[in-house]
Amino acid sequence: MKTTDMGAPDPAAGAHGANPGPGAQAATTPCTPGTPGTMRQRKWPPEWSTLLVLAGIGLFFEAVGWVVVGQSFLLNPQRLQIIVLQMAVIGIIAVGVNLVIITSGIDLSSGSVVAAAAVVSASLAQVADFPRAVFPQLTDLPLIWPILAGVTVGLLVGLINGSLVAFTAIPPFIATLGTMVAVRGFAKWFTNGTPVSMLTDDFAAIGAGINPVLIFVLIAVIFHVVLRYTRFGKFTYAIGANRQAAIVSGINVRHHLVWVYMVAGVLSGIAGTVTAARAISGQSGMGVMYELDAIAAVVIGGTSTAGGLGRITGTVIGVLILGVMTSGFTFIRIDAYYQEMVKGAIIVAAVIADQYRNQKRRG
Repeated sequence: MKTTDMGAPDPAAGAHGANPGPGAQAATTPCTPGTPGTMRQRKWPPEWSTLLVLAGIGLFFEAVGWVVVGQSFLLNPQRLQIIVLQMAVIGIIAVGVNLVIITSGIDLSSGSVVAAAAVVSASLAQVADFPRAVFPQLTDLPLIWPILAGVTVGLLVGLINGSLVAFTAIPPFIATLGTMVAVRGFAKWFTNGTPVSMLTDDFAAIGAGINPVLIFVLIAVIFHVVLRYTRFGKFTYAIGANRQAAIVSGINVRHHLVWVYMVAGVLSGIAGTVTAARAISGQSGMGVMYELDAIAAVVIGGTSTAGGLGRITGTVIGVLILGVMTSGFTFIRIDAYYQEMVKGAIIVAAVIADQYRNQKRRG
């Protein structure tokens, strides 16, 4: 199958042809002496530039740390572990948001889904001897039930988002903004403003230790393979690259968009369940601004807001960049308000760079 210059499969080449993988780069092809042509330049994967940014940020905080604090930033295993643990939940959400943005959409509801999934899953994971259990008849349930409950919440919200975007012609920004507000309201109504606590040890184990990181890595690997080697991934890139061409080539765009938003919702539901397990409590205030952190990680990782371009590996690096920045600013004792300002500036800069790349390709 042919690929577009943005790394997406060319819908005109057919939906079932062979594909070397989205974003595949051209290898160096030397010309034999005496033949016309020039040697092609090898193109490095786009993740290399993002990885260099990550390394540069880490070295910056290392140098400033010795000057300001008198300690090493990078040579502290405990600090590095905290960075990864803090960003694991954002990473899970970002994988789903990446899929949505590749289709040239957006999902603003993921933070609210985290809260809703957290309180619902926690309500089914309470111990039997807690007198104020949300469902007194449904305590000490097997672990699978609270997990399924959290995932189902995300699935339903994703179904609503996808249906609104695919069948009503409402812009994704407006559709998911509406569900963001509504789902947050549901979480507050469900808990009546009080935390859902006294959870079982089995449920709490989901968020213990490095388990959130392992879940994030597993999800990232699965969707890297899905995007790169499956029909689902090819269709996702094709829709974002040129929706009309995708329709002409026989892709059921509406149906696929619903699936993409459902997958994003499920991943947000998993993130909410992990968040509740890690905090050993479900609260309606969980997940605030998580959607913006996830979008920032995706855009910083190189996914184009215009659609049709993006990789899971870039998103993972984007998540790490946000984690290093947050931890680094705290390490050198920069106030949290300044951290938010810098984060907003970085998001804008990443979008400007993305627009510049798009204009350069069209030119």
